[in-house]
This record gives sequence, structure tokens and C-alpha cells, in this order.
Amino acid sequence: MQPPPDEARKNAAQDTQWSRPECQAWTGALLLGTCLLYCARVSMPVCSVSMSQDFGWNKKEAGIVLSSFFWGYCLTQIVGGHLGDRIGGEKVILLSASAWGFITAATPMLAHLGSTHLVFMTFSRILTGLLQGVYFPALTSLLSQKVRESERGFTYSTVGAGSQFGTLVTGAVGSLLLDWYGWQSVFYFSGGLTLLWVCYVYRYLLSEQDLILALGVLAQGLPMSQHTKVPWRQLFRKPSVWAVIFSQLSSACSFFILLSWLPTFFKETFPSSKVGWPPGSSFRGWIFNVVPWLVAIPASLFSGFLSDHLISQGYRTITVRKFMQVMGLGLSSIFALCLGHTSSFCKSVVFASASIGLQTFNHSGISVNIQDLAPSCAGFLFGVANTAGALAAPTPASPPGTTPLASHPGTALETACHSAPRSPLLSAGVVGVCLGGYLIETTGSWTSVFNLVAAISSLGLCTFLVFGQAKRVDLSPAHEDL
Repeated sequence: MQPPPDEARKNAAQDTQWSRPECQAWTGALLLGTCLLYCARVSMPVCSVSMSQDFGWNKKEAGIVLSSFFWGYCLTQIVGGHLGDRIGGEKVILLSASAWGFITAATPMLAHLGSTHLVFMTFSRILTGLLQGVYFPALTSLLSQKVRESERGFTYSTVGAGSQFGTLVTGAVGSLLLDWYGWQSVFYFSGGLTLLWVCYVYRYLLSEQDLILALGVLAQGLPMSQHTKVPWRQLFRKPSVWAVIFSQLSSACSFFILLSWLPTFFKETFPSSKVGWPPGSSFRGWIFNVVPWLVAIPASLFSGFLSDHLISQGYRTITVRKFMQVMGLGLSSIFALCLGHTSSFCKSVVFASASIGLQTFNHSGISVNIQDLAPSCAGFLFGVANTAGALAAPTPASPPGTTPLASHPGTALETACHSAPRSPLLSAGVVGVCLGGYLIETTGSWTSVFNLVAAISSLGLCTFLVFGQAKRVDLSPAHEDL
């Protein structure tokens, strides 16, 4: 007697999951991969000032180059997730990383191909965005299929911490390379390391036969198999699916309001003379641009450890996911509110760090909940959420109402930490960022901005608390395409 189709699919998924040593090896490799993803992504913001001087770009032209990455990024979210679900996320990641690593390393050469520097740089950034757009949906697909439910929180949080680490590494190392060897060395550094990482993964973690089979499937046009068909219409009728998508968009929106406006808040509320530093001091900028992201790295790791520990102690998965969201959306918004009610620079740094750090708990909440709901098509669902955010509006080169980053004096590290994206949902907060600027302009108070953050976070949290579930919704004997 054969088992039911749903039970057969569950057994097949368990058979393909990583062993503990394999999971540890892949977690470390993907952490480094995410770090290098952001190293390549941040290279242009770090070098934008020097490149503008060399090529004579004005602020508008520099803004075009900086924002062109997102034009490509929003187009490959769903494609990347779907490919990950079909041929394996690790193969999609490896193929895309080899391409974006090569383009990054070749950027100095592309910049000198002709007199149209702006065209070549804009095109290379669009292409880089297209290639990097598949990374996080493919990563979500990979982890949903290969990692046990009780270990997903820590694994995803650990890998996600690479985004903050990569931004800080490129900002710090990039500033030194920029001073010592010129802007070209920053691209050689990030692109070269990415290609070395690709070689390592290909040689030690991924079999050549699997990669050849994946290329063959792509060349033949992705033939549909019974195992990969998913009841899309039934899937999107589930309130839990819409709850996790909406909550993730709310989380991204509140995150990007803080990301975009915190530097301006600190510069206007605490000028150098007010906190006892000489005018133009870059150390003050280093503190409020870097410290929150340094806090976010251990916070992300801790959230994943806590999530998996609670599940291993017998707590229901959905209870743990909702608790993570209470921390990531609820408690973080309380610290954001505190920012509007203090006149102390030190307290403001503490509140900002706590708010940003607690938002990493989302990695063990809604981000992993997508994998709980539909591991067979988690990449696709993650891509849908990312695309919905990316299509909200074109991403500006700098926050509304501020001077473009390329014109700001200061270190490359500060520039990178201000301008570089740190989350897969790159443009979901554009509407919120613009609304924040409108509130500042009309009320003249930063309190209204932090109230907006709390309101958006609360809306997403309440939605997830009411409708969120962790029961699989992709298991059905009836399969139909969307």
C-alpha cells in the first residue's frame, strides 16, 4: 500500500535534508556568501565620491548610478525563487554569484572602455541588480528544503547576519583600499573574493554532476514535474500566507524609515557642538552610523539561537514565531518611540541600536514562517513579497529632503552604512520614507516619524498575531498552476 501523496512528499523532503555536519558547512558558506553579496553591493556607494571626481559626475549622475542597481533587482525576485524551488537554491546562488563576482571585478575595466562612463556603470549596476535579485529568494528556497524546522531560525539568522557584516567590512576595508590604492582596488577586492568563494563552494560543497544537470534543465526550458507543481490558487486563498507577506512588508517599511532617516535625525538633533566634538568630526558620524549595525549582528545570532531553543523545548512553532515578531516589531517600535522623547545623544544611540537590533528577530519570525508554510515553494513566495515591496516606487539615491550621499563629506565607512541596503526587501519602505519626510516637513518634529514607525510595525504585528500559522499549506493532492 502506497502512502498518500502528501505523506510521500513529506518523506521525500526529509530524505533530502542536510545532516548536522552538512548544515554547519553550508551555514558557514552561506554566511560568507551573504557577506560577499553585500561587499559587492556596497562597493559602488563606497567609491561613488572618488569615481565622481575622476569621471566628472554631478550629483544627479552619481544618483543615477547608485540607484540603477534597484532597477534590475526588483525584476528577478520571483524568477530567482521559482528557479530555486525547481532546480535547487544552491545552484541558483552559485551561478548568479559567479556572474556578479565577475562583473564586480571587471567594473574598473568597464569604466574605461570608452568615454561614456556613466552608461557603462549604469548598465553594470543594473546587471548586478538582476543577478543579485535571485539570491535571497533562492536562499529561502534552499533553507526551507534542506534545514530541519527546529534549526531554521538559527540558520537563517546566522546567514542573514552576513548582510550587516558585509556592509561593515566593505566600509572599513574599502576606506583603506580607497586611500591606499584607489577606487579600483575596492571592486577587485569584493569581486575577487566572490569568485574565490564560488570556487570553494563548487569544489567542496556542490557536486559537478548536480550543477551540470541544473544547467541542462535551464537549457531545456524548465520542464514541469509532478513534484514541483503547487496549487497556487489554493495557496493564495490562505489568510496565513497573506498575513506573513503583509507583515514582512510592514517590517521592511518600518526598517527603511529608520535606515533612511536616522542619520539625518542624529545630525540635526545632535550637531557636533552640542555633543562636545569639533565641527566636522567623523567619529560622531561613525558612532550613529555603525554602532546599531554592530549590535544587529549578535542580536540576529541570538534570535536564531533562542528560536530554535524554544522549539526544541516543546513550544509550538507558531508560538515561537509570534514571540519573535513581538520582539522584532513590537518591542523594537517601543525603542523607536523613545527616540522621539530624549535629548541625550548617548540614550539616542542606545535606543536606535536596540530598535535596529531587535528588528533582526524578524529573521526568526516572519522570514522563517514562509518556509514553515510552504517549503516546496518558499522561494517563490519570498520573491512575491520582495517584488511587492520593490515595485512600491523607484528607490531614490538618498532619503527625500537630504543631499545625495555622494556629496556628503566623511569616511567611506559612514557612506556605506548610510546608503547601502541591508535587507532583501530593498524598496518596500520608499512610501514610508517619503511619508516620513512629509511629516518632518509639516510638523517640524521627529516624534511624528517615530510614531509612524510604531504604527506600521503595530499593524504588521497585529496581522501576524491574528492570522499567522505555521501549518503547511502547500500539501494537496490536487495540483494546478496559477
